Amino acid sequence: MRKLKNLFSNLKLKYKLFSLLLLILVSFSIGGLVLLQYVLVTYNDEIHRQSAQSLKVSSALIENEIEKMKGFSYRLSTDPYLQSYLYNLKETEDDYEAYLIGVTIKKRLVDLGAFEDSIDSIQLYDTTDRGYSAGNRVITIGNERLLQFKQGTSQKDGGAAWFAPDEQDGSFVVAREVNAYPDLSFERLGLIVVRFDMQDIVSSFKSSLDEKEMRLLIADSAGDIIFPQETTKKDALLMASVQGDDGYQLVNYDTEKYFVTYSAAAYTNWTYMIASPYSQLFQAVTLVKSTVLTIYVLLFVILLILGIRFIKGITNPIEALNRKMKRVQKGEVEDFKVESHIRFSKDEAGQMHENFNKMMNQIHSLIEENYKKQLVIKDAEFKTLQAQINPHFLYNTLESINWSAKLGKHQETSRMATSLGFILRSSLETKEALIPLADELEIVHHYITIQAYRFQERLSFHTDIPDYLLSCKVPKFSLQPLVENAIRYGLQEIIGVCKIKIEAFHEGGNTFIAVTDDGPGMDKEFIHKLASGDYRPKGTGLGIRNIDNRLKILFGPTFGIQVVSETDAGTKIMLTIPYEGGSESVQSSAGR
Repeated sequence: MRKLKNLFSNLKLKYKLFSLLLLILVSFSIGGLVLLQYVLVTYNDEIHRQSAQSLKVSSALIENEIEKMKGFSYRLSTDPYLQSYLYNLKETEDDYEAYLIGVTIKKRLVDLGAFEDSIDSIQLYDTTDRGYSAGNRVITIGNERLLQFKQGTSQKDGGAAWFAPDEQDGSFVVAREVNAYPDLSFERLGLIVVRFDMQDIVSSFKSSLDEKEMRLLIADSAGDIIFPQETTKKDALLMASVQGDDGYQLVNYDTEKYFVTYSAAAYTNWTYMIASPYSQLFQAVTLVKSTVLTIYVLLFVILLILGIRFIKGITNPIEALNRKMKRVQKGEVEDFKVESHIRFSKDEAGQMHENFNKMMNQIHSLIEENYKKQLVIKDAEFKTLQAQINPHFLYNTLESINWSAKLGKHQETSRMATSLGFILRSSLETKEALIPLADELEIVHHYITIQAYRFQERLSFHTDIPDYLLSCKVPKFSLQPLVENAIRYGLQEIIGVCKIKIEAFHEGGNTFIAVTDDGPGMDKEFIHKLASGDYRPKGTGLGIRNIDNRLKILFGPTFGIQVVSETDAGTKIMLTIPYEGGSESVQSSAGR
């Protein structure tokens, strides 16, 4: 959790705002979708409940009609006229009389309702299986079918027996024995068969089912479909999915999905089922769901785009200000002055831009003022450094000239006086800050001439400089103080000969000049003090740090002096300057 918090706190502002926007949109979307799903589920349950209730009502209507058929068969079997006719047929042996009774029976069947709606026919059989029929669709019942009726009714003891359609007869049948009731002997007088059309019974609501592509199925107690007469494998699969007496469920068949509602009837012990194509039944729900989801997606995208634009309107000015600050921090801005014609909004971000621009303009003014002051200070510093002459060197040189004159060495005295005059003249001529390396070496040679009379054979000096570097521009009096230091800290600290060497080479865009001696060298602590300026030089001459400052003033902070030395291993002082001595602008600015 802490890592996640740290990760979020380190995100850019626009990503934080975008995360917040996304969280709000996703939360509302999830909440809306959950609510939509709840409404749809509630609606589905209501459809299931209404469908089950409709099936119960429809099955009750069918059961009521079937119960009427049962009552109708009872009225027929107990009709006194039919019973007397059947009794007379059983007692008579006269064929003509039997014929007349048969005609009378048919008239009675018509009077009792043989031509009513849903009645296919009423067929009455006597004890000799002679049949008397009347109705809308009279058929001849085969011996096997008649035997099935007789066996079924004999088990009911005068009660009604139900028979489903078969291949020869497409009608439903309720049959019962006709027993003698008047004398309470219950003697078997015959068999009454009422054939009725289930299609007519269910036609009152089946048309509405057909419009919705629904299918009504009726199965007996064994699970065999008894209506409709023509069934398919799909009907058998749907009926086989029934679990329990009442309920509803979804059944898959091939690529189709069906919503099945079923209910068991208490009277006939039949199972009624309505199978509806799921896509047809829930087409409106599916359409609403798809429409709502589409609207949700469109709104999500639109709000996301508008939110991103709104976030960019807040963060873009801040990011622009941040980029501007980074450019200033990295030194990529050449001029701190900011254009004032650029207009920003009046909100907090615009005020930050305006305040930053004002601050930058103030910094620009301060830099200009400070730059002019620094130019004056650097020019004064440079001239002060350039004008420094080692009084100790003058004292030693004049002392050497004095002793040389006393000893009568006029030629040596003349040479030392000439060299001293050259050095003094060079130091006083301050018009040019940079001179060719050849001129600087001439100053060094005059200095060595003076020192050679003092130290005699103990001083060994030579140079190793390519001719093409002699024209390279170097600061005046940049090598002579280093040679002087080599004598003071090298030659004067040892007994014997001290070798001093000046060499130069060119690499890349820089010129490297090294002054080397084989004196006692310096330890690391002293070198550190030398680099930091935290030491007191012997005498009052130009120190290494002063020369390093001159180089940095003239050429920049990347140039200067590097000291390499170890105890008892000599010392090397390396000058790094631009090749050809720098640009004309540097020379001119330093020479003013």
